[in-house]
Amino acid sequence: MRRKSKPPAPLPQRNGVDPVHLRLPAEGAWPTVRAHLVDRLPTVDPARIDALLAAREIVGESGPIGPDEPFRPGAHLWLYRDPPDETPVPFRLDVLHHDEHLVVVDKPHFLATTPRGRHVVETALSRLRHSLALPALSPAHRLDRLTAGLAMFVVRPEDRGAYQTLFRDRLVRKEYQAVAPYDPALVLPRTVRSHIVKERGVIAARETDAPPNSESRIDLVERRDGLARYRLRPLSGRTHQLRLHMSSLGVPILGDPVYPVVLPETAPDDFRRPLQLLASVVEFTDPLTGRPRRFESRRTLTAWSDPEAWAAGPEPADPPAREQPSADRTVQADRTVRDRRMI
Repeated sequence: MRRKSKPPAPLPQRNGVDPVHLRLPAEGAWPTVRAHLVDRLPTVDPARIDALLAAREIVGESGPIGPDEPFRPGAHLWLYRDPPDETPVPFRLDVLHHDEHLVVVDKPHFLATTPRGRHVVETALSRLRHSLALPALSPAHRLDRLTAGLAMFVVRPEDRGAYQTLFRDRLVRKEYQAVAPYDPALVLPRTVRSHIVKERGVIAARETDAPPNSESRIDLVERRDGLARYRLRPLSGRTHQLRLHMSSLGVPILGDPVYPVVLPETAPDDFRRPLQLLASVVEFTDPLTGRPRRFESRRTLTAWSDPEAWAAGPEPADPPAREQPSADRTVQADRTVRDRRMI
């Protein structure tokens, strides 16, 4: 039997974050919804559940429910999660392009792409949904929190599959820049192939002797003072692929806290020495219009553009001012936003 899709949430987003959706099990002996939630959410203080029910902040399909709401098998519930204690990421998120299908941004280091774990509100997706008033916005692909550069988001749910399929089928040409040590013995350009394994719950990926499942093209762009700027092209999409391949060549990317060794976790407000990896170019044929698309990051890598600042340690923060979107800045299809809105 085909599983029914969940009904639309009766609660709006908060700060670009969806309410939590819960489906009660089809069977159970709980007398009330409260009793079920206490069992189901053991890490949540029962007093907190009582407070939410008393404030009628847990909502069912027919509206808010109270403390004595009977358990109904298969019922849908929504509530707002208590957000984690997040440290604001003090760098701007620049919108490079916005039309009726796509939003393309230039993401800073340290900003997660989508809500996950302890990063919920301080994510590119949440910021964009809130600032652009696009609650249905969704990511077309994933960009690591520590990596800066281009990230694409889909405006309409009905277009999501077309753009996500581009990345799944490797129909997007992606180019990265990286700063790493210079090794005169390393022959470049070269293509690196290996079998990468990423285990759930383990921060570092690893390479094995199995047949290759990853491929990266690595070129030397320029060098000076013992460092080099590299152009990296991932021809597959494994987690941490570029970082691991550079490390395996003996030239780990500057600022990498995982490769070649996992370093102790830094404080949440330590934004010094970001990973010197930038998603600099994405290029593809638009699946909806058939037109060629090319986007380029306008960011630079500090270790190369300002080596003195890199050597000093702290990463200079962007101005804290935030530009508010306005109605007269609606962008028509296939037009690029030239003024680089800050979010």
